[in-house]
Amino acid sequence: MRIEAGLKCWLTLVLLLSGHAVWAHGERNQEPFLRMRTAQFYDVHWTTEKIAVNENVVVSGRFRLFEDWPANLPQPDRVFLGNGTPGPVLARVESYINGAPAIQSGRLQLNRDYEFKTVLKGRIPGRHHVHPMVNVEGAGPLLGPGQWLDVTGDHRDFKLSLTTVDGTHIDNLETWGVDTVLRWEGFWILMALTFAGWWLRRPLLMTRLRALELGHEEALITRADRRFGAIFLVLTVLVVFGAATWTEQKYPRTIPLQAGQFRVEPLPREAQEIVVTVKRATYDVPGRSMKLNVTIHNPLDRPVQVGEFMTSNLRFVNHALPAAMARVAANYPADLLPRTGLTLPDATPIAPHETRSMLIEATDAVWETERLTSLLSDPDNRVGGLLFFYDAAGQRAIANVSGAIVPVFVGS
Repeated sequence: MRIEAGLKCWLTLVLLLSGHAVWAHGERNQEPFLRMRTAQFYDVHWTTEKIAVNENVVVSGRFRLFEDWPANLPQPDRVFLGNGTPGPVLARVESYINGAPAIQSGRLQLNRDYEFKTVLKGRIPGRHHVHPMVNVEGAGPLLGPGQWLDVTGDHRDFKLSLTTVDGTHIDNLETWGVDTVLRWEGFWILMALTFAGWWLRRPLLMTRLRALELGHEEALITRADRRFGAIFLVLTVLVVFGAATWTEQKYPRTIPLQAGQFRVEPLPREAQEIVVTVKRATYDVPGRSMKLNVTIHNPLDRPVQVGEFMTSNLRFVNHALPAAMARVAANYPADLLPRTGLTLPDATPIAPHETRSMLIEATDAVWETERLTSLLSDPDNRVGGLLFFYDAAGQRAIANVSGAIVPVFVGS
């Protein structure tokens, strides 16, 4: 009893100290190779941080299916745009990829960018962590950054109304047709009980076993049993056929949404893309610092500066570059913005057509809290992310960063 009481006290203390954080951030349980080298979300925006039941929040942004896609995952031949929440606390009423409706799944291309938009309607009151998400068949859900959303009101007031193509208005899709389902479920339960009751009305087990041992199995099924079975079979077939005919007449227009795939073209590529080659990538275990020795080739006709390194929804921003800081929205999740930002020993602009070797450092305890250091035990030990460059006018260019990484111990 003392041990049980102690465990309860310890659990209560942990919950009190951790607050809301214990109910979110399930994405931290995903392997680093899934978070670093699959879908990279950027420019993600939530229109609000507080809604009432029946009000909408719009989550929009972009994602790139990473070029260095893990070899052990299926290709993104069937992808579905969704939202990551702790259960059905929001109702997804609209979703788009590059402006096209994304109510179905479709095939997307690697190393290409896509713009997404989802409209979510408040359903269950509470404080919920809301992520954009793409589901890849065989690979599972790939989550974007998460933002806290407060939903106020009463769940009993929730309504999901719509008008069908034939003009029928449905006041609440959540409860529409439930009474019909309950009636049919009750009918078939009654049918099952009637059939079972016919056979259970007589002695079972020992009496029937004795009849089988004596070779009188024919006496176990009477003429009345056969008549009952035939009537029951005919009645079942007639009910099924009649119900199907009635349904077809009442609802003549039905569309199986997942019968096909949508087709959408990716966003246009830049005419010239900055090329980043990783020469050496290390993770300083005691210092909690990722260091990337890279070679950057700038094919553009204007100088650019490194403004941000993003991986696994973490944004290491160059605080000394105003153009990069201007891209950080005021309501962006603070836990995904490491305070130390990006460290560049050489932050001078990269001239047009210049090729330069650079050291990029991303140092923060967030590598540990986000459980990304387990990438060092992955079979292929590879890191992936996006590097954002800015010119003097604030125009942005994006490049892939990918390469092998090794742990180092340089001090305590």
